[in-house]
Amino acid sequence: MKLYIAEKPSLARAIADALPKPQKKQDGYIELANGDCVSWCIGHLLEQAEPDDYDASFKKWRFEHLPIVPEQWQLKPKSKTRKQLTVLKKLIKQASIIVHAGDPDREGQLLVDEVIEQVKLSQAKKQQIQRLLISDLNLSAVKKALNNLKSNRDFIPLSVSALARSRADWLFGMNLTRAYTLAGQKAGFGNVLSVGRVQTPILGLVVNRDNEIANFVAKPFYEVLAHLETEQQQTFSAKWQPSKACEPYQDEEGRVLHRGLAENVVSRITNQPAKVVELEQKQKKQQAPLPYNLSALQIDAAKAFSMPAQKVLDTCQSLYERHKLITYPRSDNRYLPKEHHKDVTSIIAAIANNEGQSSEACKQADTSKRSKCFNDSKVAAHHAIVPTEKQLRSASLNSDEQKIYRLICRHYLIQFYPSYVFNETKVTVEIAGGLFKAAAKQDISLGFKTLMGKTELKDEQTLPALEKGQPLHCNQGEVIDKMTTPPAHFTDATLLSAMTGISRYVKDSEIKKILKETDGLGTEATRAGILELLFKRRFLERQGKNILATATGKALISTLPEQLASPDLTAKWEASLGNIAEQHMSYQQFLTPLLTELHALVDQAKQCDSQVFAQLPKTPQKRRFKRKAKPRAKST
Repeated sequence: MKLYIAEKPSLARAIADALPKPQKKQDGYIELANGDCVSWCIGHLLEQAEPDDYDASFKKWRFEHLPIVPEQWQLKPKSKTRKQLTVLKKLIKQASIIVHAGDPDREGQLLVDEVIEQVKLSQAKKQQIQRLLISDLNLSAVKKALNNLKSNRDFIPLSVSALARSRADWLFGMNLTRAYTLAGQKAGFGNVLSVGRVQTPILGLVVNRDNEIANFVAKPFYEVLAHLETEQQQTFSAKWQPSKACEPYQDEEGRVLHRGLAENVVSRITNQPAKVVELEQKQKKQQAPLPYNLSALQIDAAKAFSMPAQKVLDTCQSLYERHKLITYPRSDNRYLPKEHHKDVTSIIAAIANNEGQSSEACKQADTSKRSKCFNDSKVAAHHAIVPTEKQLRSASLNSDEQKIYRLICRHYLIQFYPSYVFNETKVTVEIAGGLFKAAAKQDISLGFKTLMGKTELKDEQTLPALEKGQPLHCNQGEVIDKMTTPPAHFTDATLLSAMTGISRYVKDSEIKKILKETDGLGTEATRAGILELLFKRRFLERQGKNILATATGKALISTLPEQLASPDLTAKWEASLGNIAEQHMSYQQFLTPLLTELHALVDQAKQCDSQVFAQLPKTPQKRRFKRKAKPRAKST
């Protein structure tokens, strides 16, 4: 008997639809006509054991127990899905061939592998396990995947990487949450102080931004414009570029803070000859942005519809599982395999039928065009989120599903539109020994931008025809008074953008480099859930579109050492986890230094001065920290 193990029931049904009929639905699996079976997990059927599963004395939170480090790691069945685990274990024992059909990512690999590992199979049987990779639940795509099975052995490093992440998150989250909760208790704070490898740096980002805004003091600064005229009496303006000699009068961003300096420049350039010293004129082409991965989609949906990240993910899951209109949504990739190109015509026909974009927009797509998104070398476990060939018989999407589906369709369709073409002119003018710059942009052809809402050609700023060396005249200089402004509060879009581009917030050059090469804080699959967790734990709150830290959130960050509130730790972890997946590092090489660091952090919490918890609310509350803690298996 061949047994297919899917990550969830919807995937199992899609697999069964592509296999021989007739079929019989049994309790927890589908039996095929030839005796083969398709069964399923319901996400993780197993979870990390609790500390008191290792030792009953750990049920009570005490400093002397910390850090708790299991000698032999244990998994235990989730109570809600115990029945399905029993069904699967029985089928695994009976099966002669097993096909692993978890989602095509790190967690999907682990959650099926860990169920198989619960059954003590022979080494020979383990070696024969096959891997089925499905990212599109439509019948033709599933059939194609079934004809392209791989050996599950090739994916063991991915599973080890996920296991290392799961155990490391348990060690840090559980031990440090207990340590700081106990330290807070000594100072009179009665609630759990949750600490997590990813959630805490995200909270730190918001706290730092809020503090920056609260402490911001507006300062005046000054710009100088030179109003210029050609011999043909054509006019334009250019902005002064302060020289190195002006640095003592500038801030760190190069803004001039001394009005007297700006006025002096004005007096020197007014009614003076000028000359074009540099001229750069180029016709430029801008290609369409790549199709979406989950984070890029969440950012655009937040900007366009103010839709929270979790709502976008839930909507995508519905479009993928229920409607089968899009490919696997938890993707971190924005490229497509070259083979996908042969399906373009039928996909665009489905977009038109399903009103993902207008029929006219679909007709104008050039299906022979191959954009840079078709690149096999850039496709890993996943490819970009794109529409499928599925055509709806009637309009059955709700409002949110329509919005997200249309975004995904638009970003797919623009791959088959021409580039946006424009002329760009940059000019540098010398006046009385000072340099002034101006730039202009002129649309030539809108190309893909017609689908992005741009409907007419425009000149963003006009410049007359100029030549290098051309004489000009400065009629007048002008001081422009400006005020510095604080940074904006985070929104869903900007916080997600910060999480994916976290290297911008790091000073250490080595850490910055690591973060540029990884996907930032969290993963595509976990970011939305981590944000929701911070709101649920009342560390973050919404004020309109803005996301702010609560008093408790700010106080927690103020009590923690900087390494827990900054993204540096998770950057090192993600680099190491990537190395495990690529077999450049072993599990033990990752865990050994991590345990040393954990001991030091727990000792630091034990020695916390009660004064550092002074900002936390002192109202007596139930001592929830004595209850059985239930650490999450995901990256929190």
